Amino acid sequence: TRVWKNAPPTLREVFKNARGFPDREFLVYDEDRATYEAFARATITLAHQLQVDGVRKGDRVAVIMRNLPEWPVAFFAGILAGAIVTPLNAWWTGPELEYGLADSGTKVAIVDDERLGRVSEYLDSLGELGRVYVSRATEALSHPKLARLEDVIGSVNGWKDLPGRPLPDVDMGPDDDATILYTSGTTGKPKGALGTHRNMTSNVGAGGISAVRNFVRAGEPLPESDPHKLPQRVTLLVVPFFHATGLSATLGPTMNAGGKIVLMRRWDAEPAMRLIEREKVSSTGGVPTIAWQLIEHPARSKYDLSSLVAVTYGGAPSAPELVRKIAETFPGSQPGNGWGMTETTATFTSHLGKDYENRPDSAGPAAPVGEMQIRDPADGATILPVGAVGELWCKGPQVVKGYWNKPQATAETFVDGWLRTGDLARIDEEGFLFIIDRAKDMLIRGGENIYCVEVENALYEHPAVMDAAIVGIPHKTLGEEPGAVVHLKPGQTATEAELRNFVRARLAGFKVPVKVVFWPEMLPRNANGKIVKTELKKVFAPQTESA
Repeated sequence: TRVWKNAPPTLREVFKNARGFPDREFLVYDEDRATYEAFARATITLAHQLQVDGVRKGDRVAVIMRNLPEWPVAFFAGILAGAIVTPLNAWWTGPELEYGLADSGTKVAIVDDERLGRVSEYLDSLGELGRVYVSRATEALSHPKLARLEDVIGSVNGWKDLPGRPLPDVDMGPDDDATILYTSGTTGKPKGALGTHRNMTSNVGAGGISAVRNFVRAGEPLPESDPHKLPQRVTLLVVPFFHATGLSATLGPTMNAGGKIVLMRRWDAEPAMRLIEREKVSSTGGVPTIAWQLIEHPARSKYDLSSLVAVTYGGAPSAPELVRKIAETFPGSQPGNGWGMTETTATFTSHLGKDYENRPDSAGPAAPVGEMQIRDPADGATILPVGAVGELWCKGPQVVKGYWNKPQATAETFVDGWLRTGDLARIDEEGFLFIIDRAKDMLIRGGENIYCVEVENALYEHPAVMDAAIVGIPHKTLGEEPGAVVHLKPGQTATEAELRNFVRARLAGFKVPVKVVFWPEMLPRNANGKIVKTELKKVFAPQTESA
């Protein structure tokens, strides 16, 4: 496996590199602000407390909270104490959180007040869970396992006054276990992807490769890359920290380069634009819908968004028109996307700038340390030629070790160092990846293959469509037929017949959705940013039952 020569060997080095920017502001949330030194003092204080609580190398420490400044403190405190940190999905229900805590064997959990309400009834049944620290608790904590996080580290604006302490003395190396990130769980029980320090730090090198590639292609000298000599990069983070994109692709690289992260309680386009103007945000994104909302919002002209230099996204297909719209709407910015999975610790391919404008339907090439192959889905062994559609297999230092406590699933997915992604894709002659569809989402209508993304892209071309997804509707004789769920742009209208005719003018008749349902808001997505098609299929259930 090729690895980055100069990547930080462990997350502890990422933390130490971040301390090289002591006076820079790091975290902003409403009126809470913390510099890197304040963050470091709170993190080290909590790390020592975790050791007092009995956390030893390899124990699991869970973090269960929305995007708050305390989240990175909890994560890196667990890392510095030698734990395998287990970020759990903050939007899970109580039973789902109980599953994650029990499956991982968590010893200490750090939660916010909202999550406490979901896990409190399971405190007695979770025998291995010995302590739960609660951030921003609004009521008295009566259970003996509970303690206030503020009693250890104080409130955010007071972190700067905590005493300086040395880092815990814990031996750790690049191939030591560092994280358990649970898969999105669109089908079945989520699986814990067991990641190493090297998996996590490999994203530090991957982030800037797309930009470098564009300079090389243009024959231009490479720009300054020393973050100490560059203006601070400011990211408006609108994806969760508990997802690989928020954690591995954003938090780690941002810290390593001394950047600032601006947080918001929930995504809302106009408050986001207000933050972009106030904090001079240079990059944001997440999923294509967020980019569309910034572009289409009627109040956009009221705000100065000229600080944006990157609007990036992944996790879902995007219309080629979006690439042009970003470049047109934000002239100083570059559109960007990429592809990755929980099992690849986020970024595996990345796409930015002119490369992306020239191949707007691609997810870009792999990072230099990554390898990709397209194999025959039928046998999983035959490597297909350039341009052929098959299953995407990946290899590299980003690929996790396997699934926590699931040897059978690990053996099925991780084969001789390669990851079977389950995605249908092709790779062109220059190594650019084109995701065609999830293999399990491909529809077969009377023997004809329908790639959902192809129909979705046709719908995205309609000027009124903001969000679209194709799902299978069971059919007695054909097996299944395509159904569309669509969310329209604000102020726009379209009828079912209009959209069906729009697709029919562009694609073969068997690919045209037999039914179009209009969704009143952004389509539901999992933590990975991918549309939860199991939810959308429910809208066709009555039709299915009467078929």
